[in-house]
Amino acid sequence: MSETKLSFKEMCARFDVTPRTLRYYEYIELLKPEKEGRNRFYGPREVARMTLILRGRRFGFALEELRQWLLIYEKQGTKPQLDAFVDMANRQLGELTKQREELAVTIEDLKQLRDEAARLAEDETKA
Repeated sequence: MSETKLSFKEMCARFDVTPRTLRYYEYIELLKPEKEGRNRFYGPREVARMTLILRGRRFGFALEELRQWLLIYEKQGTKPQLDAFVDMANRQLGELTKQREELAVTIEDLKQLRDEAARLAEDETKA
């Protein structure tokens, strides 16, 4: 039973990333494709890692944080990795909650300024 491997181009297309992004993830050792000459091939392990990396980025985790988290699995196994994820998630949830609260204040400020400007514009029209 042979494993399905993706070429560099297929990997970019599958995850909708640029070649530059994929090369950078390799450079910082998030991904380690098999190399045959100048060609790179990505097996199921790399596909799974890429899925986790992109999901982590969507949640706002830094690439270095993701790299360290992926290393935990390689060196210590599943339980320590899951424990580390819970800590990372709690930290990020706190940060996202803070950002949401700050954004709510900014939205209210902008609405008030907009409404004030609209009233002033209306008053100018009547004068």
